[in-house]
Amino acid sequence: MPSIVTLAGETFEPDLPKRLLSIAHEIREAGGRAFLVGGWVRDALLGKDCRDYDVEVYDLTQDELVPILKKYGRTNLVGKAFGVIHLAMKGLSLDFSFPRTESKVGYGHRGFVVHTDEKLSFKEAALRRDFTINAMGMELPELTLCDPYGGIDDLKKGLLRHVGPAFVEDSLRILRGVQFASRFALTLAPETVELCKTLSLADLSIERLFEEFKKWLLKPGKPSKGLRAFLDIKLNEFFPEVFPLHESWDALGEMLDNMESARQTLVAEGNALSDAQAMEFAFASFLCGNPGTSLKFLERITNETHLLKIVPLLLNEYSNLDFAIVNNAPALRRLAVKLGGLKLLCLLVKCTPREFYANNACAGDAEFPEKLWQAAADLNLLEAAPQPFLMGKMLMEMGMKPSKQMGELIKQSFELQLDGKIKSADDAIEWVRGFVIPA
Repeated sequence: MPSIVTLAGETFEPDLPKRLLSIAHEIREAGGRAFLVGGWVRDALLGKDCRDYDVEVYDLTQDELVPILKKYGRTNLVGKAFGVIHLAMKGLSLDFSFPRTESKVGYGHRGFVVHTDEKLSFKEAALRRDFTINAMGMELPELTLCDPYGGIDDLKKGLLRHVGPAFVEDSLRILRGVQFASRFALTLAPETVELCKTLSLADLSIERLFEEFKKWLLKPGKPSKGLRAFLDIKLNEFFPEVFPLHESWDALGEMLDNMESARQTLVAEGNALSDAQAMEFAFASFLCGNPGTSLKFLERITNETHLLKIVPLLLNEYSNLDFAIVNNAPALRRLAVKLGGLKLLCLLVKCTPREFYANNACAGDAEFPEKLWQAAADLNLLEAAPQPFLMGKMLMEMGMKPSKQMGELIKQSFELQLDGKIKSADDAIEWVRGFVIPA
């Protein structure tokens, strides 16, 4: 298998399907050249395996390439207008494309005319890409690097720089810059910042906006670097619902980095958040500077009902949290009922920069995050809310018919349970006996 030298100077043998190498050999024998492009190259140079194999084929026409691919599986011209052939094989799928240029002719991300030209040079074809770190290729099968715009140097410098003037033709690239800065701990080049400032996100659908925010906040990385890019481009003016934490953008950046660290720690402990919880935790962390505007922001970028419901509720409780609650079991139980468990709230508190709790005039307790977590854990409230001991079925077995009184008894019993006065189903049955008149 071919190997490469990573940016760290280590020899790395990436995971390459043997079938892909065989196809590359056949393309070469037919007079063509095959390059792995985009994110695969970037990740390989960072010593990371990537299963997203995008192959760009030069010096062969579509009519010449398709018969080669058909030997290996089923071909589908899913992107015929864009020069893309999808190859489906058992246990593997690959996309093959031809070098192309794009011309902006209309509004939005679909307003492009694409021209494929198998005779373009790699440098000419790469000019349409967004950032230099994504404009590299590795020729198969040897994995010879082709880097016409200095992507590897930018990676070494921790710099995110646009390739050329075509960058402005898709405004989504502004947010792609933010999420790439986060995922790879990069800083936007000054000239890229200035170019981004000239663009607007107004032509983008909420679906496209949401996908980039998710990549920023949910993919492993250093989200504070994404926040720095967000602010450098002045996207906080386009999204005025996003506020600094305690009037400090640095504090919000620290909050986001703490969120990412906490999430990875849970994964390492085998206690990972569900996908929905991870999303709620991430967006709550991002919007914690002003809970009152969180819903308005979310409505601008998503229709995900669980986010629209949970994040504002979670942030409201976070911002109004009484530090004395750690010693108030009934209040903790009721809060768990409201939130469906206290894990996300406790994580938000843990991720808040520590000096806030140490310097808070009402509490002055730097250990509050740990105390809150422990109190919730001791009451078994982290994962879920308490469930009523007393159920309608139990009352019916005692001879009670369904009625308004039944509902009231269940409600009263649950309140006593939350107060800690009813501690088991047996306690609930004993309490209710005085109210139940057999039929």
